[in-house]
Amino acid sequence: MKSPLWGARIGNDSMKQVVLITGGTMGIGQGLAEAFLAQGDEVAVCGRSAEALEAFTRAHPQALAIKADVTKSLDRAAMLEAVANRFGRLDVLVNNAGRFVERDFLRSDAAKDLEDEITLNLTAPIQLTAEVLERWPKPAALIFVTSGFALVSPTRAPTYGAVKAGLHGFAEGLRRQLAPNGTHVLELLPTTTDTPGTAHETRKKMTTTEVAAVTLKALARHRDMALPGPMKMLPTLLRIAPNATKRMVADI
Repeated sequence: MKSPLWGARIGNDSMKQVVLITGGTMGIGQGLAEAFLAQGDEVAVCGRSAEALEAFTRAHPQALAIKADVTKSLDRAAMLEAVANRFGRLDVLVNNAGRFVERDFLRSDAAKDLEDEITLNLTAPIQLTAEVLERWPKPAALIFVTSGFALVSPTRAPTYGAVKAGLHGFAEGLRRQLAPNGTHVLELLPTTTDTPGTAHETRKKMTTTEVAAVTLKALARHRDMALPGPMKMLPTLLRIAPNATKRMVADI
């Protein structure tokens, strides 16, 4: 049976951050992985596709790629053990893995596979965060990739808005809880980004490189939120013109 790990072992430099990114083999996760690698950090990514993991390793042989489904407790445990064996610690966890699901509740099958959506987008990142903190109680940072839809639920995907709002609330409360330990909790609310999941979208998109740059800047400045592109205006617009903003954002 093929090993769940791809990539050769490299030496560990204690001055580097060790970063784990879920769903890090494509899209925003890959952009973040490449940004952390570019600044000299040690990076581990996980994903479910062996093909994507192998492609990532060919492009980034210095990184650790782990085959894992974050919705499965045994996979999460094995992933953290792989990080511990390779690097001895974890400094930054990026909860990025997720999926956008459109649901029309005027249809009879609206709640099909609802538990899977909630588990991947909400339950799994909370569970993984708890497991990381149990093993490494004082990480430097925890990053949660949510969405502008965490603040305004989309008409075409109300359950996606619900789970991202839940993750937003978790990050907000956790930030206060972990403040005495010095752990930075950062929430990334990406705008429409050029990824395989948005290939059908025709409106203007940011690149994953641009989103990653905004995220690392917010991390360095110890911000609560990373707000790429038009997202930087969303919290303000919701305060000064909440109804108009909600109408505009909800139907994107």
